Amino acid sequence: MLKTVSYKIKKWRLRQNSQRNFLIYCSVFVGFFAGLAAVALKFLVHTMEEISRNISSHLPYHIIYVFLPALGIFLTVAYQHLINRDKIQKGIGNILVNIKKNHSNIRYNNIYSHLITSSLTVGFGGSSGLEAPIVSTGAAIGSNTGKFFNLSDYEKTVLLAAGSSAGIAAVFNSPIAGVLFSLEILLGEISIPTFIPLLMASATGVVVSKLLYSGQLFHLVTEGWELRALPFYIVLGLFSGWISVYISKVGGFLEKGILKKQNRYVRALAGGLFLGLIIMIFPALFGEGYHYLQAILNGDINTLKEESLFASWLSYPVVMAIFIACLIFMKIIAAGITIGAGGNGGTFAPTMFTGAFLGLFVAYCVNQTGLVHLSTSNFVAVGMAGALSGVLHAPLTAIFLIAEITGGYVLFIPLMIVASISYIIARLFNPHNMYWHELIHEKNIHPDQDYDMLNALTLDSLINKQFIAISKDTRIRDLYKLLSASNANIFAVLDNDKMLEGVVWLDQIRKQIFDTVSDISQDSTVADIMVVPPAIIDYKDPVSSAMELFDKLDVWQLPVIKDEVFVGFISKSTLLAKYREEFIRQHREADLFSHA
Repeated sequence: MLKTVSYKIKKWRLRQNSQRNFLIYCSVFVGFFAGLAAVALKFLVHTMEEISRNISSHLPYHIIYVFLPALGIFLTVAYQHLINRDKIQKGIGNILVNIKKNHSNIRYNNIYSHLITSSLTVGFGGSSGLEAPIVSTGAAIGSNTGKFFNLSDYEKTVLLAAGSSAGIAAVFNSPIAGVLFSLEILLGEISIPTFIPLLMASATGVVVSKLLYSGQLFHLVTEGWELRALPFYIVLGLFSGWISVYISKVGGFLEKGILKKQNRYVRALAGGLFLGLIIMIFPALFGEGYHYLQAILNGDINTLKEESLFASWLSYPVVMAIFIACLIFMKIIAAGITIGAGGNGGTFAPTMFTGAFLGLFVAYCVNQTGLVHLSTSNFVAVGMAGALSGVLHAPLTAIFLIAEITGGYVLFIPLMIVASISYIIARLFNPHNMYWHELIHEKNIHPDQDYDMLNALTLDSLINKQFIAISKDTRIRDLYKLLSASNANIFAVLDNDKMLEGVVWLDQIRKQIFDTVSDISQDSTVADIMVVPPAIIDYKDPVSSAMELFDKLDVWQLPVIKDEVFVGFISKSTLLAKYREEFIRQHREADLFSHA
């Protein structure tokens, strides 16, 4: 039955002459299922959190909070190990790797594995977010849709980004932010051929979310902002930039793993129990923390006293300010422990949480002085944008996301100011966001290099096989004759088995061999002037590796060997020319408006 349906769909695909329409059909399809996945995940996790809170309310000191996160992380690790067989690819960083290195191919099991593991982790109180898992799920839906229809790498990348956009849009009911997220974080470029499918997928995801899961994630009631608050928004922007650096460093460090010498199950239980103790002290760190975030957006700061062991002490303003400050610094630690112990989640929600409480801290402390009154709700909303902008290095996503999910478009100016300042400060400390920072320093993958487009070229098509080979015993006087009859500026020095012994760079030895006072005489041999090349390219290496060598060594020609035998030279200028041709070809194929 399934094979019959698959055959009919592919047959219908072959009858579609319009590539433009087909890619849009696919983006709607991807957006629909990414929206369904987001709705299922939101419903499941929020239901599990409510059940956990109800159980906790009937136990003394909410002792259940100590054990629930450990249970969730343990079940997550068990699923990954025993059922998924460690095939799940966690985090947005892995999506970027697949785009850059794997032709935008993502394993099929990522469509459902993230939904299961993240619901177990966060539903039982793991202090992380659902955004990274839903982005990974949407990306997997888009990638596998592209693979099913045998689309090009560029089109698969567009559908991958479309799935991610739809996931973010459906989770937050924010279509514009969903599109901007993919453009700023995943693609790094804005073009009409890319923009239209993302819009369609994002809009479809939001429609599905609204039909099946009504209600806005956050609601902000505000009459606008006052000019006298402007200096404090600038202060909030400065704090947001510094806290963004803190989040990136601490979160990145802890997410790499804790208790690494222990086996995965011991790590899950120990990390989960430690996390549970932290949550028992700071109940607001349970799960995503959106319950408390909505409360402070409403101006209800007394909600922080709920379930707290220090409820009576929090009536004192100084203690409350210290408590809020602790939440700011502890949320990313709790999130890092959750993920580092083996749970599945992201730092998106923890970043929003941290930014919100940073805004609350600024407004609360200023209001306690009695000198001026600041809108707590406004500062909470703007603080979220500041933290997101600094951590993600995506100010547009941060501005529009917070504006859309809070309905706070009247706060556009403060959002722009705080997001911009935070972004500038974060860039001063790290030129790349936390996802790219790890890829650059640990996997040598750079955002400005299009590995897929480079690897679409074949190394064989770049090799200049019309080379001039000489022996190291060739005399300089004979080399003169070769120079006069050739335009080459590099010569391969080979032995009798055609194995490379060295090269002669004409640019390097021109003055040496023609200088009358040089030590090199016409009776000297090539062995006196040849050099070992700075690198040798293997015939099996991808073209991207060759480009990395050219950039690293700052040379324009390198030798190529196949099974230890020299086969020719590759020129950087030839590589760049072929890359340009491939770039033009792929973008013409992907241009929705260039096809009938």
